[in-house]
Amino acid sequence: MRNPIQVKMQIEFYKYQGTGNDFVMIDNRLDIFPKENTKLIAHLCDIRFGIGGDGLILLENDSDTDFRMVYYNSDGNQSSMCGNGGRCLVAFAKKLNIINNSCTFIATDGVHHATIASDGLVSLQMIDVTQVKITSEYVFLNTGSPHHVQLAEDLEHYNIKDNGAAIRYGALYGKDGSNVNFVKQIDGSTFSLRTYERGVEDETLSCGTGATAVAIAMNAIGKTNATSIHLNVQGGKLEVSFDKKDNQFTNVFLKGPAEFVFKGEVEI
Repeated sequence: MRNPIQVKMQIEFYKYQGTGNDFVMIDNRLDIFPKENTKLIAHLCDIRFGIGGDGLILLENDSDTDFRMVYYNSDGNQSSMCGNGGRCLVAFAKKLNIINNSCTFIATDGVHHATIASDGLVSLQMIDVTQVKITSEYVFLNTGSPHHVQLAEDLEHYNIKDNGAAIRYGALYGKDGSNVNFVKQIDGSTFSLRTYERGVEDETLSCGTGATAVAIAMNAIGKTNATSIHLNVQGGKLEVSFDKKDNQFTNVFLKGPAEFVFKGEVEI
């Protein structure tokens, strides 16, 4: 039997980054992207052989909100919520004239609200956090993605990849693993962090759900009483704010830049 002819097509993509967390963005409102082709997605995210990115995000139609966010890690697998990716997708939606300066969209963890300020900063509402596991060595919580948070004084020289992988693949979190954040306090409301991301399987320059997790974790363990917290990540600065009542964290917002890098076409 003869093999069927493989038809190639050109597809337009956009590249965005939020504090160094970079993403391949594709407008998939016509539902033409081969979403189940994990090898293709991993190839597009490969910095040497593809476009390069920490993940790939599809913008799709949704009947109840302005659009749908479908997020893939750079390994090609669909994943949980990505905060910086969500902020970049909001900026992308504005560039496509789908929205003006505010929107709602649906992601894997539910509905999100977001606004874009005149200076281009995107503020994205994250999910409420009602459970924070606190131990003597670490904090664990889910901010749309699971996050392990622990203090590391010598953060600048800390081996993020090896230590992060040991926790991510260790017995603590089973086969699904967790993202891992290492944190150093700078002042009463400022923290520096470095993040090992599952799916990327390495340190990334920034992680939005990780920054959100660190802000909440540091408040939960009493390292800060602030409810508006500044986070220094490898790729820039983020801000996380929230309301706290009886150890429940609501009205959680992640704020930072989301910048267009370039656009192009690729054959798939």
